[in-house]
Amino acid sequence: MLKIILVCFFAGMGAGLGTGFAGMSAAAVISPMLITFLDMESYQAVGIALASDVLASAISAYTYGRHKNLDIRNGLVMMAAVLCFTLVGSWVASLLPNQTMGGFSMFMTLLLGIKFIVKPVMTTKEAMEQVSRRKRFIQSLVCGSLIGFICGFVGAGGGLMMLLILTSVLGYELKTAVGTSVFIMTFTALTGALSHFAIGGMPDPLVLCLCVAFTLIWAQIAARLANKAKPATLNRATGVVLTVLGLVLVAFRYL
Repeated sequence: MLKIILVCFFAGMGAGLGTGFAGMSAAAVISPMLITFLDMESYQAVGIALASDVLASAISAYTYGRHKNLDIRNGLVMMAAVLCFTLVGSWVASLLPNQTMGGFSMFMTLLLGIKFIVKPVMTTKEAMEQVSRRKRFIQSLVCGSLIGFICGFVGAGGGLMMLLILTSVLGYELKTAVGTSVFIMTFTALTGALSHFAIGGMPDPLVLCLCVAFTLIWAQIAARLANKAKPATLNRATGVVLTVLGLVLVAFRYL
């Protein structure tokens, strides 16, 4: 029992900090920890991680929205594409062996963390508004389809992919990018979790409840701190959080 609580606490803490600071999917942290330390079947672990993402992303989106760092209009376009292809990705994932899942997001977490430290996102909201609506609509539709498939397939990477796309392709400033990302992830995580539970069955209720609770608490803390931080400070904090999480995940997997 103590082992389960500790694993869920540290998994939820890492996932919550990643979600609140960088809009990262909780599955990037929770699923490999549950698989490694609790010997949980990977498809079930991903389902728990996606379920943990729902409330954590929702409370983070609310916090970012309250500080006017959320683009709902363009987020809805990307969300529609993401939701459709999350179902497709989840179904494809159910047909593959366990070893295929879980190895993608850790390297992306590490590389994206280094990217924010070395090359921070300093785009302003004024610069965001200069992008045409038609161009942003097309980009959101195409990128959302790819992100949704990845999210459903590996249960991770969706939030990080969205953060990368929103900052690098769509030209969002960092806070608005994170706020929009967690807004979308609320619904994609819900869709992914329900499809995983429908296909693979309900997971351990104790592990599920603990992961959801701990992730929610730390995501709320991180989101509040992020919205009060200056852009340069937020870039460094985001980069450090992602880099540390990436290194920890790589260590768990290979050491």
